[in-house]
Amino acid sequence: MKRPLKLAALAAVAATGGSFALFSADSSAQSAVQASAVPAFTYAGELTQGGWIRGQAPAGAVAARLGDQALVLDAQGHFFAGFDRDAGGQVELVADMPDGSHVVAPLTLAPRNWQIEHVNVARSPGGASEAFMQRRLPELARINAAREVNAVSDGWRQQFIWPVRGRISGRFGSQRVYRGEPGAYHSGIDIAGGDGTTFVAPADGVVVLATDTPFSLEGYLLIIDHGNGLNSAFLHNSAILVREGETVRQGQPIGRIGASGRATGPHLHWGVKWREARLDPILLTGPMP
Repeated sequence: MKRPLKLAALAAVAATGGSFALFSADSSAQSAVQASAVPAFTYAGELTQGGWIRGQAPAGAVAARLGDQALVLDAQGHFFAGFDRDAGGQVELVADMPDGSHVVAPLTLAPRNWQIEHVNVARSPGGASEAFMQRRLPELARINAAREVNAVSDGWRQQFIWPVRGRISGRFGSQRVYRGEPGAYHSGIDIAGGDGTTFVAPADGVVVLATDTPFSLEGYLLIIDHGNGLNSAFLHNSAILVREGETVRQGQPIGRIGASGRATGPHLHWGVKWREARLDPILLTGPMP
């Protein structure tokens, strides 16, 4: 079996396409190997916690993975992958080649300084009541089923847009620590856009969940599958303007901001996931215009 080909260094990743030159793993050679001489990954994105990459596997690759997660490759070898809020350190892109060899691209994920608030009070004791869980478990089952649909969509290829403009009232990754005990971190971004304000699809996709009654925590909940394991969830809506199974286009009105479910006031909570990894929406859109 042939030994894996290690990419010893990445150089000058392009802003579009992310192609890079390869340097020989043999320190005695000390010579640059041209990217065209050996198969290589190309990619671009945000190599940080809560970030993402879009890329293309080496030509002829029969399979690829990020760490131990298999990647879905289109006919040209393009893929999408994301990094959870708590991901860190190094991870590898690996491509399996037809001759049994492997192309390996090491990625270093930059840590982020999360908004952490330390409070001198204890967390509320006890867990959820039995009555609450009787209501909650069917809701979780519907959410999980929606995220397993794997709809056919090319929305993952697009540059995402903001679903609505407004004041950012809650940031992804923020967290409270109660006398040394961490609480759950904020899994999306909150936008205070005004009660009843219409929001739009940030990218193409298929509606995989549109609740007709409010869920206990999320309120009226809408989930759009952008394809390739990437989906958006919109919480606390006052109205949902699309139906399950409907294909939506980027910029299409899909709902109205509200305060349904467990919310202290009208706002849009927008969460993004790639498979089980929670992503920071602002890394997909760029700063609020």
